[in-house]
Amino acid sequence: MQRSTPVDPTKMGTGRAIAVLTSGGDAQGMNAAVRATVRVGIYTGAKVYFVHEGYQGLVDGGDNIRQATWESVSMMLQLGGTVIGSARCQDFRSKEGRAKAACNLVKLGITNLCVIGGDGSLTGANEFRNEWSELLQILLKAGKITAEEAKRSSHLNIVGMVGSIDNDFCGTDMTIGTDSALHRIMEVVDAITTTAQSHQRAFILEVMGRHCGYLALVTALACGADWVFIPEMPPDEGWEDHLCRRLTYQRSIGNRLNVIIVAEGALDRHGKPITCDIIKNLVTKKLSFDTRATILGHVQRGGTPSAFDRILGSRMGVEAVMALLEATPDTPACVVSLSGNMAVRLPLMECVQVTKEVTKAMAEGRFEEAVKLRGKSFENNWNTYKLLAHVTAPEVKSNINIAILNVGAPCAGMNAAVRSAVRIGILQGHNMLAVHDGFDGLAHGTIEPMAWGYVGGWTGKGGSNLGTKRSLPASMIEEISLNIAKFNIHALVIIGGFEAFVGGLELVTAREKFEELCIPLVVIPATVSNNVPGSDFSIGADTALNTITTTCDRIKQSAAGTKRRVFIIETMGGYCGYLATMAGLAAGADAAYIYEDPFGIHDLETNVEHLLEKMKTTVKRGLILRNEKCNANYTTDFLFNLYSEEGKGVFDCRKNVLGHMQQGGTPTPFDRNFGTKMGAKAVLWLTDKLKECYRHGRIFANTPDSACVLGMKKRAMIFQPLFDLKEDTDFEHRIPKTEWWLKLRPILKILAKYKISLDTSETATMEHVIKKRGTV
Repeated sequence: MQRSTPVDPTKMGTGRAIAVLTSGGDAQGMNAAVRATVRVGIYTGAKVYFVHEGYQGLVDGGDNIRQATWESVSMMLQLGGTVIGSARCQDFRSKEGRAKAACNLVKLGITNLCVIGGDGSLTGANEFRNEWSELLQILLKAGKITAEEAKRSSHLNIVGMVGSIDNDFCGTDMTIGTDSALHRIMEVVDAITTTAQSHQRAFILEVMGRHCGYLALVTALACGADWVFIPEMPPDEGWEDHLCRRLTYQRSIGNRLNVIIVAEGALDRHGKPITCDIIKNLVTKKLSFDTRATILGHVQRGGTPSAFDRILGSRMGVEAVMALLEATPDTPACVVSLSGNMAVRLPLMECVQVTKEVTKAMAEGRFEEAVKLRGKSFENNWNTYKLLAHVTAPEVKSNINIAILNVGAPCAGMNAAVRSAVRIGILQGHNMLAVHDGFDGLAHGTIEPMAWGYVGGWTGKGGSNLGTKRSLPASMIEEISLNIAKFNIHALVIIGGFEAFVGGLELVTAREKFEELCIPLVVIPATVSNNVPGSDFSIGADTALNTITTTCDRIKQSAAGTKRRVFIIETMGGYCGYLATMAGLAAGADAAYIYEDPFGIHDLETNVEHLLEKMKTTVKRGLILRNEKCNANYTTDFLFNLYSEEGKGVFDCRKNVLGHMQQGGTPTPFDRNFGTKMGAKAVLWLTDKLKECYRHGRIFANTPDSACVLGMKKRAMIFQPLFDLKEDTDFEHRIPKTEWWLKLRPILKILAKYKISLDTSETATMEHVIKKRGTV
């Protein structure tokens, strides 16, 4: 949505007042949303108020509605739950209660309300807005407000953000808190699997989600569970026998443990609940397995928010303020949502309507429709789970050999991609080959077949089990082509970073000379740097981002204890500033220096002066992030010396180079899930391509679209020919020429209190969830 005349964003809120409240169940990341709403509100010149204890605070008024300051939201980012409190409120359900709430807002001149909560809280907000003029009339008649006050507050704007660990709100891919809840669940699953393997046990795990199976479904994908029970898709009749057969088969092929995930709202086809106890009794009685059940409960709501939730909350907070200040009396109440990596605005009641339709479809037994109504993300997860879970290998083999290799630096999530690619390949009837140590292994022939059990338990393992090297194929192309012929390889899956992209291009270029290289190949981006052209996200970047964010939290804590201290932290990423920028947003950094956003001595001077000013406030600590290759001369040591010298007598400095810890660790739920979906999609695509390229008893592929990068672009996973991506690649600096996340840099600076201009010429447009989903 382009505006004709540019608006000064620092004046947009002048004379306006915004109140922010959190309502319903708490969710990690709510504090990030509150912090962003407050700071961006203040940045636009508006007054911002906290409403403590949700709608109850709105009704009770008094001290519950307090003006927020810049500093009052400091050190909030890393806290779970909601700092301003949440409460279930009966009073607000009555008109009398809502009139009291309206009176409290009118007295303070607040006509903009930002509500962070679930569908119940947002529906309540919409009702409040619809009867606003009626409430003003009631208050006028009762003499509670003056005609002047009523005129000044004639209209109420409402914007919602969905905070709920259940991810049960239609219209957004992720609700605030979902990713953090998955982190908690995966920590438990990883801990349980080690003990279960020691004893050869079956574990049944119940996760939250009310009537939504999202948490259970993603958990099942991320840990390679044997079975998942979700409310949207009850199991078929006779599931008991099917489950027992599946568990027995898993044991027969050497698996020492079984994992069954149950959503708390799971039902059978007759609407009867399926509980942990029912499953435990079944497995114990029928199979005599040593079985344990664990109900996770409120652990899932707790703990520090993940990097994803902090960034999501921050982005939504910014968008919510903009939506409020741009709203007119005719604009419907909207909810700020995430679609792919884009912030979108959706009419609140349309989202609520579709959310209710899911419940209705489930009640009426229209389960396929219920899965579709949950949205693309849910549907993709369900389809991937079905592909990997309830199937047995086909009797007929395809005689196709697909080789898989890892290239570049190792990263968390690579193994998940390999595992799903191998298993989908086996289910398609192909022979899957492991290539050890990247292109070197392809040249030296360190290649072996992979059976189903070969990749068992790989989803939760970090690094690269196949081994990986940075070498490119150009210097050994002859040896590679000989081995492709020797091992009769018909297709390649290359999982890795920028080297995987360049290596893929080199193989395609060499097709002219070497006929053996005329086979389909697909590159799956996997690198902490997130610098592969053709994809907004790479496997491994989320895990690295969480590692940096957690480290920054600890460092900030240390700085807060010692007072007046500035930390300078160097992050990885090569020339790509993704990690530094996103970690800056997630950890609340004062600056993040990156190559793509050039900076000079004047910028450094501004940053130092900013920190000197900051030390005069109650927040006496600073955090500076520097991407490792942002500038050849302004090194980490140079910055450390500059800040130390300029800060003398006001603050002292410390520096940290995070190094290779960013590449390690167990993969996050996002990376496991992303890797699993990418691996599956890649092999299914290759299967179709191989059919296209089959000529006279052999495979021959030499068209540009037979060598692609599989990437996530905006809202979809798409295949793009390697050749088409050359135009958009800066080969010298190993980065794409266009990077979507650069648009988030102004937010980082605004939240750190720099006086810069936020580009408001391009704001999220109001979309329609009902039209968007087609005929639902």
